Amino acid sequence: MSSASSPTRTLPENPWPALWAMVIGFFMILVDSTIVSVATPAIRDDLATDYNSVIWVTSAYLLAYAVPLLITGRLGDRFGPKRVYLTGLVVFTASSLWCGLTDSVESLIIARVVQGFGASMMTPQTMAVITRTFPAHSRGRAMALWGATAGVATLVGPVLGGVLVDNAGWEWIFIINVPVGLVGFVLAWRLVPRLETHTHRFDWLGVALSAVAMFLIVFGIQEGERYDWGTISGWLSVPLLIATGLVVLAVFVTWQARNRSEPLVPLSLFRDRNFSVSNVAISTVSFSVTAMAFPFMLWTQTVLGYDATQAGLLFVPMALVTAAMAPMVGKMSDRLPPRRLASVGFGTSAIALLGTAWVIAPDTPLWQLLALNAVLGFGNAFLWAPLASTATRNLPLSSAGAGSGVYNTTRQVGAVLGSAAIAAAIAGRLAVHVPQATDAGQGAGAAGGSLPAQLAGPFSDAMSEAIIVPALAFVVGLVVVQFFAAPSHAAPRHAER
Repeated sequence: MSSASSPTRTLPENPWPALWAMVIGFFMILVDSTIVSVATPAIRDDLATDYNSVIWVTSAYLLAYAVPLLITGRLGDRFGPKRVYLTGLVVFTASSLWCGLTDSVESLIIARVVQGFGASMMTPQTMAVITRTFPAHSRGRAMALWGATAGVATLVGPVLGGVLVDNAGWEWIFIINVPVGLVGFVLAWRLVPRLETHTHRFDWLGVALSAVAMFLIVFGIQEGERYDWGTISGWLSVPLLIATGLVVLAVFVTWQARNRSEPLVPLSLFRDRNFSVSNVAISTVSFSVTAMAFPFMLWTQTVLGYDATQAGLLFVPMALVTAAMAPMVGKMSDRLPPRRLASVGFGTSAIALLGTAWVIAPDTPLWQLLALNAVLGFGNAFLWAPLASTATRNLPLSSAGAGSGVYNTTRQVGAVLGSAAIAAAIAGRLAVHVPQATDAGQGAGAAGGSLPAQLAGPFSDAMSEAIIVPALAFVVGLVVVQFFAAPSHAAPRHAER
């Protein structure tokens, strides 16, 4: 139970300016989740390092981003979402400059860890502000903007990264965050309201258990393919890390259930069926969006011979359709049952990916790829907003940060699972179709080269079959959202029970 809270503050009559101010920072941190993948060869060459080291430039960011989300979400409840968001934005912006000025891969990895932690402070606050400033019956449109930002940002990263790397150098994928961060800070400082805070008693044991569990699980999944899901060093192995993480997670959940003071994650949140279903569903969305991009990019660069910018531009129809549909879907999510909207999203997205897997070949017409990506963008538009608004609709206001932390944690874990799963799928299908050129094919894809003509067909078959993995994840999501209950549009409760 909360012991005390700050005096109630008057909410702004129009909460939209505050949301737009925070969306700038939210967009920036999500772009940074994917933008580095395009710059990997340039960073490797410029810093004179090996591929395994440069992979950690991305892995370190994702790890530092995902692990603290449960904790940073709760910090927003305790100290106010505006204060925590601004602190995170300062950390993120300063570490972005550090990334751009570094001259060694070790320093770059450390800077990315700090940058990821700054991102983890910001993300839960964006959803918490929506939950606490928009009434439940009109929250769909706000969540549509939040969702469209999340969906479009993950697609913009490869495009923007390719343009910056090709024309300015890899350092600028980080330095560009500095002016954006400064503008975002000024706008958030002026437009985001100071909301009521709740004097929580911090569950330090819960903090420690959740951090250890998330680190072991996320690290194990993220690095599993690198170590062939086996031994890391001596007795230490990937399965041991993941198993230990799951045990610690079970201890954490048990402690949260028994903690009579104030748990880090109130398990009462999961009594709301729609909150639970939304968390599972968003993990499948994040899994699929993360997983589908890599084999598609690898195929276009390896078989079609596109460079990074050209390959990234194929995602433009997807991003444009998602952004264009977001306002309409937001309005619908305030009126229509979430099961109906999410079913359209999952079903359409699954069909689009299965269609992509079907048409991939060395001579696939460009218009087919663009059309299927546009259909995928249409499907995605029906996922982000309805899932987010349904998850937060009945959250107690005093637990808005905690609920947002849980939701964003499951979203990030879904992305990590998708990354690991697609790496395993690609390796497996290449071993079947082009075992003699697996290493060469991956190298060519990373560098934007082409395979010999006789291997283009088998390589295309391998990537086609790999894309079925994220398509099946969308099918799983379609099944999951059938368990949605019709939501209540009443205002959320103002205190935890």
